[in-house]
Amino acid sequence: MNFLRGVMGGPSAGPQPSGADTIQKLCDRVASSTLLDDRRDAVRALKALSKKYRLEVGIQAMEHLVHVLQTDRSDSEIIGYALDTLYNVISNDLEEEEQEENSPKQGDDLGSQFTEIFIKQPENVTLLLTLVEEFDFHVRWPGVKLLTSLLKQQGPQVQQIILVSPMGVSRLMDLLADSREVIRNDGVLLLQQLTKSNAAIQKIVAFENAFERLLDIVTEEGNSDGGIVVEDCLLLLQNLLKNNNSNQNFFKEGSYIQRMKPWFEVGDDNCGWSAQKVTNLHLMLQLVRVLVSPTNPPGATTSCQKAMFHCGLLQQLCTILMATGVPADILTETINTVSEVIRGCQMNQDYFASVNAPSNPPRPAIVVLLMSMVNERQPFVLRCAVLYCFQCFLYKNHKGQGEIVSTLLPSTIDGSSVSAGQLLCGGLFSTDSLSNWCAAVALAHALQENAALKEQLLRVQLATSIGNPPVSLLQQCTNILSQGSKVQTRVGLLMLLCTWLSNCSIAVTHFLHNPANVPFLTGQIAENLGEEEQLVQGLCALLLGISIYYNDNSLENYRKEKLKQLIEKRIGRENFVEKLGFISKHELYSRAAQKPQPGFSSPEHMMFDHEFTKLVKELEGVISKAIYKSSEEDKKEEEVKKTLEQHDNIVTHYKKVIREQDQELEELKQQVSTLKSQNEQLQVTVTQQVSQIQQHKDQYNLLKVQLGKDTQHHNSHGDTLQMNGIQLEEVSKLREELEDWRNRHEQLQGQLKEKDAVIENLKSLQVEMGTEQSSQLSSSRGMEHSAELQKELELLRTQIQLQAAEISKLQTENQKLQATNTAIDPALGASGAVASRSSEKEGRLLQELGELQSEVKALSEEKASLQQQLDSSSSTVAILQDEKSKLQQEVAEAKKEQDDLLVLLADQDQKLSALRSKLKDLGMPVEDEDDIESGDQADEDEDGDEEEQD
Repeated sequence: MNFLRGVMGGPSAGPQPSGADTIQKLCDRVASSTLLDDRRDAVRALKALSKKYRLEVGIQAMEHLVHVLQTDRSDSEIIGYALDTLYNVISNDLEEEEQEENSPKQGDDLGSQFTEIFIKQPENVTLLLTLVEEFDFHVRWPGVKLLTSLLKQQGPQVQQIILVSPMGVSRLMDLLADSREVIRNDGVLLLQQLTKSNAAIQKIVAFENAFERLLDIVTEEGNSDGGIVVEDCLLLLQNLLKNNNSNQNFFKEGSYIQRMKPWFEVGDDNCGWSAQKVTNLHLMLQLVRVLVSPTNPPGATTSCQKAMFHCGLLQQLCTILMATGVPADILTETINTVSEVIRGCQMNQDYFASVNAPSNPPRPAIVVLLMSMVNERQPFVLRCAVLYCFQCFLYKNHKGQGEIVSTLLPSTIDGSSVSAGQLLCGGLFSTDSLSNWCAAVALAHALQENAALKEQLLRVQLATSIGNPPVSLLQQCTNILSQGSKVQTRVGLLMLLCTWLSNCSIAVTHFLHNPANVPFLTGQIAENLGEEEQLVQGLCALLLGISIYYNDNSLENYRKEKLKQLIEKRIGRENFVEKLGFISKHELYSRAAQKPQPGFSSPEHMMFDHEFTKLVKELEGVISKAIYKSSEEDKKEEEVKKTLEQHDNIVTHYKKVIREQDQELEELKQQVSTLKSQNEQLQVTVTQQVSQIQQHKDQYNLLKVQLGKDTQHHNSHGDTLQMNGIQLEEVSKLREELEDWRNRHEQLQGQLKEKDAVIENLKSLQVEMGTEQSSQLSSSRGMEHSAELQKELELLRTQIQLQAAEISKLQTENQKLQATNTAIDPALGASGAVASRSSEKEGRLLQELGELQSEVKALSEEKASLQQQLDSSSSTVAILQDEKSKLQQEVAEAKKEQDDLLVLLADQDQKLSALRSKLKDLGMPVEDEDDIESGDQADEDEDGDEEEQD
């Protein structure tokens, strides 16, 4: 133990042993001690010496430390000491006060050498992976740090060992789920080193749910407001996604893009951003750019762009773009990010065009950005970012190009507000050469691959000064060129003119119509100037070559042949081709051709645009060959071009016809399917209506049966009335008849009394006449009067008898009526009681019956209407079937004609191949059939895109 005291700093007598001797004795103790405590103390001592005596400990103790890891796994303390010692030996993260002057390079070499020794036995790395699985903090944390150091020193070799190790990557993924933040954070650093430049490991880590875990950590730590842990997670996400199409697709399909939106939610108060927040937000923006980088496959980029629009991420970025108080570097990176999110995506470009800056009055974001681009007081990187944003906005955006050019045309100029076109013209002719170059390149992008706008731009007129007539934009550009301005300005204008004149014969004619342009170009090319001017000479040669190649010979003095003779006379063909080659040989040309984003270290290096390098690559060889062609070869080439154009026109025409027929057939099929579906719907409706009518009939019959039962119940109260036959109206009629009979009975009683009174009068008169007859029998006159009286008496008796008979009849009828009255009165009383009880129910039933009858009537009418519609639709279907059969016959005839045309086309192709072989023999450029087919396919794709947009 005295030995250990000496090592640990305790007092000892005699001379002190050297570091190497001490380390040797400690290694012997580790190797030979049987007690675990002794070995543990020895390893602890080695750990204490490992920083100061790194070389000695690494050489002598590494083997023993590995042996401890293999044999003493039951003791977490000694395992932790051994791992810490190995980490100190292998790691280059030494304290500055312990480093010597020459130690950095020496330390790097030592770490790499010791790592190579350690991983020479792959089972050492496998053992380390097993120890990392231990939950004990004193084992797991040193193991993570050691494995991270090994990856830093010998990354590819260690990655390969882990990759072939069973469940090697999966074991390390468990570190992200550790509840101890120290281990989790160091696990993120470990995975950073593990996933560097190894696509296979990146895929495994991604499919082990790394995206979900890392995004959870970022959210828990506060997104952009989080600490360095957020930065580490973002760096790991970049490793997993950059240049890895599989992981990018997995990230998009997993809806993880939507989880990025909260990262960019900044408040109104953007003052006092911490350095860590700036770093975090910068990495977040870079992560968005990784998903939509122009170097990614177009399909993957487009799908990510659409997802960012639909989840609101693009809108959030535009909010930051227009916010105030945002740091300059974050604003610049945001502009670059928005640029790539909208590049080539029509939907995103349209949205960006609608964004307005929060100003009074509101201005389009494009106008505000262009103000910064042409303002020489703005930072250089910001102006480059704005130019890139404008280029991305116009990339494959014919609608946006037209809107920019329209702001320059005389009919659409609005003097009340500043437009994008006015800013570009102002920058094009300002005194700042960088503004000239940026405006020229921006305007060239507005004309890229758009011949119609090139012709439209010829109408633009500029007012140079008061009192002078306006000049065209094309003329003003050539005037500035001839004035000998700065090289950067001239390069920008020449790029604009080359883009403008390429593939536009009308623009070439306008350019050649100015008699000063061709002498100026030939004079520039013919001179022997310095190195800086060689670039201008090359661009002048390119512009003159474009004027020859796209010349339609409409100007007699500047026909193709005359321009070639002029070059041969004043410049020389070889000299012209040599000057033309200055462009592609320039260093800045190669740098600009690498990627679309302008990446210039200083304003002086801004010379070439990425899209312009593509134009140079396309035209350089063609122009060089065109210079050496004779007039006869030009004629032959023109004939071949015309033949090819005719062939292309024929093919295009029949393609268009076939496409239209296919479209019509498809529309008719859709109409037939629509009518079939409508017919099926009508059939279903009719069936439903029929079932409803049947239901209503059943309900009506049921109510009718119930009403019959109620009627039978009422009939049980009296036999004289039957509710089925006698209704309330009949009862009232009987009552009226009864009243009539009673009135007649009373009248007859009155008449009877009158007759009785007459009889009594007659009887009294008869008595008087009898006495009078007995006293006057002797006289004759009395006899005659008696005879007359006797006759009257007989008549009266007869009348009395008749009246008596009539009275008897009346009495008999009266008795019958009384009997009937006595019989009817109880029945009417019972009927009234029954009617009073059931009148309400009968009224309700009668009302329901009326409603059912009206509903049945309405349903019958609706059924008739539906039947009529069904008949009309059936007739329409029959008509469409006839039209379909006719169209099928026409299609068959068209296909037959197409087959005949294909035979003709095959013959023409043979002739064309013969013509191409002749052209090749003559040394003239001939486009390959694959190029022509790819061009046709591109045209069809563009037509399809336009149809989808429509």
